[in-house]
Amino acid sequence: MTSVFPILRDVSLARCNTFGLEARAHAFLSLTDAAQLQTLRADAALTALPRLILGGGSNVLLTRNFPGVVIHVELKGMALLDEDDDVRRIRVAAGENWHDFVMWTLAQGYGGLENLSLIPGSVGAAPIQNIGAYGVEAGELIESVTVFDFDSGTTAILSRAECAFGYRDSVFKHGLRDSALILAVTFALPKAWRANMRYAEVAQELVGVAGPTARQISDAVIAIRRRKLPDPAVIGNAGSFFKNPVVPAVNCDALLTAHPQLVSYAQPDGSYKLAAGWLIDQCGWKGKSLGAAGVYEKQALVLVNRGGATGEDVWRLAQAVQADVEARFGVWLEPEPVVI
Repeated sequence: MTSVFPILRDVSLARCNTFGLEARAHAFLSLTDAAQLQTLRADAALTALPRLILGGGSNVLLTRNFPGVVIHVELKGMALLDEDDDVRRIRVAAGENWHDFVMWTLAQGYGGLENLSLIPGSVGAAPIQNIGAYGVEAGELIESVTVFDFDSGTTAILSRAECAFGYRDSVFKHGLRDSALILAVTFALPKAWRANMRYAEVAQELVGVAGPTARQISDAVIAIRRRKLPDPAVIGNAGSFFKNPVVPAVNCDALLTAHPQLVSYAQPDGSYKLAAGWLIDQCGWKGKSLGAAGVYEKQALVLVNRGGATGEDVWRLAQAVQADVEARFGVWLEPEPVVI
């Protein structure tokens, strides 16, 4: 092999996924320099293999060994590019830890991302999933995404519109899923910052705080998340495992008639978003397990590795939850993580 960068063989991926699941990569590359991608692309033997891109591993479920090349994105760096009267533009490399990046922006006095504090994973995963929490989605603040295209071997900058952000969705899950690797993300953070406390939990956490700062909102979000969600370093998990399903108003009305306590949120287009955690809880899954895979006792949206679970164990549990929710409510729950 003529590659000038280290390709490792038969590598454990347990440290590369927050479920802590054991799976092995046939070939493995730690990506620390974008130039390595051209070298990889020039290697015919490696290019012929399947390819899997991993960052923090917080949005993936590995159910088996991967027979191709795993690219572990470890690109680093974040800096203020420029600013005008309205926004500050910040460019951050894809391999940076998301929460560390949010904390860095707050330390600089830049508000905007505080509602997204403590979300696990890397910056490069944020646009793919269009991560969101407590009334804010990353796509609202992303100005552009820099990507490497494996098909052409070129680097391109995609605008927010070209990223086609939707609810936990983007072009990186569709048209660019197999060809693009995210190198960096540029955020445009507003100078005219306003506190976003639309979610009752955040407002309740800050009762008595007049005119909360971005840092105080971040602290509130962190406190809420720590109470509700397990630390992946202690209990393997990938955060919320299922998306909140969105249904037409007529379906929501029918469900409310049968289940008056249903938790739902009206959407701008007239549809309704249902609380997947409530649906799962009503089916009796909260705190229950199938073998070493379980549903977290404090939040039914979270599936956990209670110790020694395999990816197949977690996926079997997820499918059982899906089946029960569909049988009772006629609603299909879509997983958030990518299932390999």
